[in-house]
This record gives sequence, C-alpha cells and structure tokens, in this order.
Amino acid sequence: MKTRGLFKKRILLLVLILFLGGVMIFNCYKPLPKGLSYEGPIHKTDDIKMYSNLYYKNGGKTVFQEQIFNRINQMIKEADQFIVIDLFLLNGYIDDGVNYPKLSEQLTAALIQKKKANPNIQIAFITDEVNTTYGAHRSKELHDLTENGIQVVTTKLEPLRDSNPIYSSVWRTFFQWFGTEGKGWLPNPLSSKAPSVTLRSYLTLLNVKANHRKVILTDKTGMVSSANPHDQSGFHANMAFEVKGNVLNDLLKTEKAAAGYSGADSIPGSYKEEEKEQGDMTVRVLTEGKILKHVEKTIDQAEKGDTLWLGMFYLADRSLVNKLIDASNRGVAINMILDPNKNAFGKQKMGIPNQPVVKELTEKTHGKIRVRWYNVKMEQYHTKTMYLKHKQKGIIIAGSANFTKRNLADLNLETDLKIEGPVNKELMKEMDSYFSRLWNNEDGSYTLPQKAYQDTLTPLKRIVFTIQELLGFTTY
Repeated sequence: MKTRGLFKKRILLLVLILFLGGVMIFNCYKPLPKGLSYEGPIHKTDDIKMYSNLYYKNGGKTVFQEQIFNRINQMIKEADQFIVIDLFLLNGYIDDGVNYPKLSEQLTAALIQKKKANPNIQIAFITDEVNTTYGAHRSKELHDLTENGIQVVTTKLEPLRDSNPIYSSVWRTFFQWFGTEGKGWLPNPLSSKAPSVTLRSYLTLLNVKANHRKVILTDKTGMVSSANPHDQSGFHANMAFEVKGNVLNDLLKTEKAAAGYSGADSIPGSYKEEEKEQGDMTVRVLTEGKILKHVEKTIDQAEKGDTLWLGMFYLADRSLVNKLIDASNRGVAINMILDPNKNAFGKQKMGIPNQPVVKELTEKTHGKIRVRWYNVKMEQYHTKTMYLKHKQKGIIIAGSANFTKRNLADLNLETDLKIEGPVNKELMKEMDSYFSRLWNNEDGSYTLPQKAYQDTLTPLKRIVFTIQELLGFTTY
C-alpha cells in the first residue's frame, strides 16, 4: 500500500511539473497583443528637438537643469483638441525627506487645470499598475484625474509574456485568481510612505513586468522620454526628444494598441497626414523587441573610425554586450556613461548589472571600451540613449528602453525613436555637446573615472549577476 501511495504522489508531482512547464513555455512565447512590437515607417523631417535633465555640482553649488517637464507642461498648455500621455510612474511618495520637485502633483494639476479651462478637450492618461502597487490601494493622482473627467487606463500586464518564467508559472497557476485588494498589512515595497499592501500584491510584483513607456502626445506635437513624473525620481538625469509631423500617427497607433488590449474602448486623437514630408533627417517609432533589432543593426553598422556613445541606466542584454565587444575589437571607439546602480526607489543596490558588465567589457577589449560613471548622489543617471557617429551621419536610438532583456525582448512595454541625419545638423551637434560636456566635466562635476566603482566589484556581485542572468529573477 505504501508503495502504491508513493507511486501516486510521484505521478501527481510529475503531472504538476509538466503542467507548470507548459504554463511557463506558453507564457514565454505566446503571441503578443495586437499592435505591440511595432516598427514604424521612416519619416523625413527637420523638426526634432532634444531636452535633458541634469543634476550636478558646479564648484560648491548644486545645479538642477530641468528641461523635460518644463516642456511637457508647456505642451499641455498649448494643446487644443486632445492629450494622450503614457507614463510608467506617477506618485509623490518620498522616503528620505529631501525636497524633491513635486512632479506628480504638478503634472496632475496641469492636466486638471487644462480640462477645466477647456472642457471639450479629450485627455487620456495611460499608466502602469505599479502606481496602485498592483491594485492593492488607490492612487491619489489617478483618482483626481478620473474625478475631473480625464480618462485613466491602467495597462494590463497578464497578457504580456513572462520575464520571470519559473516564478510566474507558479503565480499564474495558484495565486493570480485571488486578486490583490483587501486590507493591507505589509509595508509597501516602493515607499514606506505609501499605503500598506497585501501579500498577494507582493506576489504579483514578483512577476517583474511593466508598461515602462514614456510618451506624451497632443494635437500639436509629441515627445518620447526616459523621465517619469515621480517625485523621488525628480533629480534623475534623463533625455527626451520632441517630434512633429506624420511620425505622430505612429506614436498614437502604439498607444491605442496598449490601451485597447487593456480594455479601453478608445482613446482620443487623430492626425492629418502630411502629403509630402521634407527634411534631411529621418525618424521612426520602435517599440518593444523592434528596439533590440535596430540597436543590434546600428552596432553592426559601426566601422573603424566611428564613435559610439552610450548613456544608459542599465546595460545587461547578452546579445548587445557581445556586439559591443566585437565592435570595439574591430576598431570602433566606444565611450559609455553609465549609472553605477547604487540606488533605486531610495534603496541601496549592489552595483548590478552595470559593474559586472563593465568588468567584462573592459577585460574582453583590453580596455579599449572606455567607461565613466555618472557621479550620482541621491539621483540616478536614468538616460537610455545610444548615439553612433559616422563620418557623415549620426544615428540616435533613445527613449524608455534600458539595454536589458526585460526591456528589449518583447517583455515590458517600451517606446524609442530612431533618428538619423547628417552630422552637421543642429541635433547631432547637440548630441556631441551633451556627451562631451558630461565626459569632460565641462562647467560641472558630472562623471567619475571607471576605477571609482570598478574596484568595488566583488566575486559575490559577479556570482549574483550570473545567477540573475540565468534565471531572469531581476528588477532590471
């Protein structure tokens, strides 16, 4: 009898393992919702502007250069017919008592004020479940928007592919059915000032997926950014690019796809197509996995004598690491400004993934890849930009996507722009000036030499990074 009972238990265990394996495989490779992983057509233009936020020391004085949200607030004021905004983080929770910019309050107020001043304007705000800690509590900002007639769309994450597949197969099988609402009793993982949450909220968070886009559209113009209206992120270094013309139709199409699969019947907006596009530069919209395709293609195009600049918060994608090594070893000059990954959401971090990746890059190129760390204090170097400078042409790929598997492998929702044009165009000169300013510490203290953090790379960090790469159990 004991033998028969043991046999039944083994059969049940085998069936469970096979079932979980099937759930895991399906949710790693299932079809994406319609309209995701988008590769837009090429548009000619000369109307592209770059904005940047920087927090730095100049002598004994602390300086904060804020351009992105100043321009976003102005875009809201200038709009007449519609506004569509898709932003990952919108909250004002602060843990450390620092006087951060009140970005969430200001943006919320700007949208509400616009709606009151122009009741006929249509406004949609698309965002991620993280702002309610995955449905565990109410968001004041989102509630205020809704109460004032602004459409709020919280992107559904379950239809997306799983980036943490072993865990997510268990979660999908046993826990997703119970929701996350209820009286919270655990500290909020994002901030001690945020409402307490349920255990089920933590279990949902561990799937580690997101609508990570940062897109702002009005009837007049559009912007793709790396910045969030999140108070504790208020001093982060970020970049944004404003575009006009037919490319706005592509951005709106991708936002309607995200809102549509999340249950919104419609979101506002339409643009009249310009019959003839003019300009020496080109721009196209890329989302999700199509960003990786074009980043790989751009690195492969780099030749001896070209210069490739990278300004990045997270660098970990294995394909891109290998391609950067190959490019450096064939003579491409590669300069990187990276965040040392010291903190996230006010919590201390181990320097993963950037510190182990930089160690590998420098070892396998014999130091030819040059790296400087952003001189972070309480902020992050949150930029996600690659700039390849050929002799006659520059290529920029920039937006919300870090160079990691989660951001580039059709897992998170992401939006980037790919911009190409002659190196003598004003935008390309601005890119040269931006990277030169930070690299050479012109008019301020922006970056530190590689040894400032590389000496802190311990064997433990390399082991942890390797395990995270293999299992996908990461926040990057």
